[in-house]
Amino acid sequence: MLERTELQAILGYAKWDNFLNTIEKAKSACEGAGERFQDHFADVGRMVEIGSGTQRRIDDIALTRYACYLIAQNGDPTKKPEIAFAQTYFAVQTRRQELIEQRLLDRDRVTAREKLSKTENKLSGIIYERGVDEKGFAIIRSEGDKALFGGRSTQDMKRKLAVPDGRPLADFLPTLTIKAKDFAAELTNHNVVDKDLRGQSNIQQEHVDNNLAVRKILHERGVKPEQLPPAEDVKK
Repeated sequence: MLERTELQAILGYAKWDNFLNTIEKAKSACEGAGERFQDHFADVGRMVEIGSGTQRRIDDIALTRYACYLIAQNGDPTKKPEIAFAQTYFAVQTRRQELIEQRLLDRDRVTAREKLSKTENKLSGIIYERGVDEKGFAIIRSEGDKALFGGRSTQDMKRKLAVPDGRPLADFLPTLTIKAKDFAAELTNHNVVDKDLRGQSNIQQEHVDNNLAVRKILHERGVKPEQLPPAEDVKK
């Protein structure tokens, strides 16, 4: 929190009346954005020395960072270099925050993709011990995709999302779909062992059922995996 008198000096306002006018504009902008201005412009009082050891209470305003931003944005940068500097500062900080948030989202997607790879590797090992070879595993995984994507095969989705030849579909899926595939594969891992399933047909049906169940959950929440746009190549 910053007090009004501190920000007034930082922004180069000598007269309180001029600064008050900018604050009122900032309050209006705050309300226009759907925020309660009282949450960001809090009226406070403080005691100041007026001589001979006596004090007097004066009114002041405690400002949040958001309030400081709005005040700077509603100032005139052509008349005050301090305002121009503050506007540039907040623009840079806003862009920096956007980059940080995007980096966190990218990190989440990369982590989800790595988790899916581990889950599918585990599934491959489990079903290999139960009489399914590598070709059978590829078919099981493809049938699972068809169930998840509403009848569209892995190749159909690759063409739809313009996935380069030789690259896995999952590398171009959004985070939500990657996690959906991982959840379905985790269910298959669990149920194959728990139900002691053996042979390609039994395990394939289990995997299809799990992908259908996950699709049903997504569909009930208004999400159709096959309609989600592609994401950037996860390797980037």
